[in-house]
Amino acid sequence: MTSTRTAFLPAEWHPQSAVQLTWPHEQTDWAPILPEVCACYVRIATEIALRERLLIVTPNPQEVRRLLEEHLPQKALANISLHEIPTNDTWARDHAFITVLEADGPHLLDFRFNGWGLKFPANLDNQICRNMMKQHVLQGTYEDHLGFVLEGGSIESDGEGTILTTSKCLLAPNRNEPLSRDGIEQQLLSSLRADRILWIHHGYLAGDDTDSHIDTLARFCPNNTIAYVKCTDMQDEHFSELHLMEEELRALRTREGLPYYLLPLPMATPVFDDEGQRLPATYANFLVINGAVLMPTYGDARNDQMAAHQLQQAFPGYEIIGIDCSPLIIQHGSLHCCTMQFPQGVV
Repeated sequence: MTSTRTAFLPAEWHPQSAVQLTWPHEQTDWAPILPEVCACYVRIATEIALRERLLIVTPNPQEVRRLLEEHLPQKALANISLHEIPTNDTWARDHAFITVLEADGPHLLDFRFNGWGLKFPANLDNQICRNMMKQHVLQGTYEDHLGFVLEGGSIESDGEGTILTTSKCLLAPNRNEPLSRDGIEQQLLSSLRADRILWIHHGYLAGDDTDSHIDTLARFCPNNTIAYVKCTDMQDEHFSELHLMEEELRALRTREGLPYYLLPLPMATPVFDDEGQRLPATYANFLVINGAVLMPTYGDARNDQMAAHQLQQAFPGYEIIGIDCSPLIIQHGSLHCCTMQFPQGVV
């Protein structure tokens, strides 16, 4: 299903030309668990490249190529291109281009990435988009939006002009002060070719560095469906906030004035790091690609299966593929956070 609009930010299930991964290396925070996280990336790369093009950004293309050749079938390898670019980290969702489609083709929007409000270095990651353009990897009209901080994980689009986001992130310190909410909303509507923003004010995950990115909490799906994290354990620290978020989602209305169909995803069983800090495991951090949904799993068969069952309802006809993302949450992200899709026409 594609949009009827002439200018729009595609929904994630819009036909894609490629996905970007930014590969872990020894100069990132992944260094202590580099073999484990690279194994996870290899699995993600395999599933994507079996279905569409995969662009891998890395300062070490020869090293990554050797790793891929050891583990991927030839069919997948044929769909992969590697691009030598220096990087701070690996969260492509937040430093890659956000692509809107216009009558004259794709427009590649380069927003400023500042390490989620100056929490982490991002000087190299903030240049990845421009380096990709210099290498002539992508086709489309480049748009400079570097005066505005925006991360791809902070917005959801239904492909029909509606953006779903959270005030905890978009209005967080060190993002876009001194702009008010109204000023930020106008920037979003204009740059993303949207005419409606739905704000969520509640909901968070312990251990999340992003100030409540929407892609950790609630996601647009086809047919006016929203999949969201539901907490049923009253003793869980998230119960109150996620219950309030659920009430907000119930109050939202489609463009036609109807309630959305809400599809609850299970709260992942709590996972903790070596220091006892809770990690942001979430089933909402799935990635839609051509013909499949890549869903993070966390080693809990019961919840993993329940999440897969729910996503199959949201995406009938798609293959639901679970990928163990336990290594990814050690650095406070998951599957959607480390990927960025490009719609048809870009690659």
